[in-house]
Amino acid sequence: MEVVAARLRASGVLGEALAARDASDEEIERVHTARYLELVKREVGALDGPRYLSTGDVIVDPSSLAVARRAAGGAIAALDAAVAYGEPVFALVRPPGHHAEARRGMGFCVFNNAAIAARAYRVRYGGRVTIIDFDYHHGNGTQDVAGEGLSYVSTHASPAYPGTGTELERRGEDAIVNVPLPASGIATEAFVAVWERLLREAIAPLRPDALVVSAGFDYVAGDPVGDLGVGVEAAYDLARGIGALARECCGGRVAYVLEGGYAIDALVRSIEEVARASDAAQGDASGAGHAAIPSAVRVQLERAKALM
Repeated sequence: MEVVAARLRASGVLGEALAARDASDEEIERVHTARYLELVKREVGALDGPRYLSTGDVIVDPSSLAVARRAAGGAIAALDAAVAYGEPVFALVRPPGHHAEARRGMGFCVFNNAAIAARAYRVRYGGRVTIIDFDYHHGNGTQDVAGEGLSYVSTHASPAYPGTGTELERRGEDAIVNVPLPASGIATEAFVAVWERLLREAIAPLRPDALVVSAGFDYVAGDPVGDLGVGVEAAYDLARGIGALARECCGGRVAYVLEGGYAIDALVRSIEEVARASDAAQGDASGAGHAAIPSAVRVQLERAKALM
């Protein structure tokens, strides 16, 4: 995070930096069980070096509870700022969060930052929130806690860790929409076209009052943990489409919360593209050809459209 922030600052992308804060027990427990939070406190508190958290494949050390609290609180602060300013705000936080389920951490994730921010928004402002997740990996943790005013829409590589993410379902007025993508890769144009359809056909009909983006850039070609073969320039079109939808349906209220992305150069460039799109005029659609979308993915998109 220090390296990424320094590069963004040097390139002029990182201008105003907003203060983060720690998420409280009450805020964390809107997503995670009290028993899980106490487990994290107990196991981290007993450490004198790194080890695996007992619930899953996430390494923790004596600082991990404090860092995870700050990451979750940073996501809350970002969404609060997006509400205040009516424009996108980016939470440059780690550890990531979208694999953390209500009762366990896993996949590098201790607390589910995006979901904690969404629940905080619901308590403070009311209304419905949709979490948009374009990370290479499926956000099983966010899907686990969806409902009660929180919808979840995801693309992700399949088959890939954590091996979940095929469901299309309604939970009352909320929805879970999963569009698995071939783990062998997808063309940049097709990736953008998929998200243009999802924004128009799956997310807009939900009429969210705020958007939270699980912004995982490990889909970019060359990422050592993901890699869908997608170019870094896709982030511009994704952010432009998300911004247009946010202006249309929820007064520009959108917070980006960093998830994956483990190639530093690609991560920095992707965030720069998000910032550039957020500063740009609304403009036209990307022009991505929907015929480029693989047939199996088109079938799932049609099912998602029918679900709405």
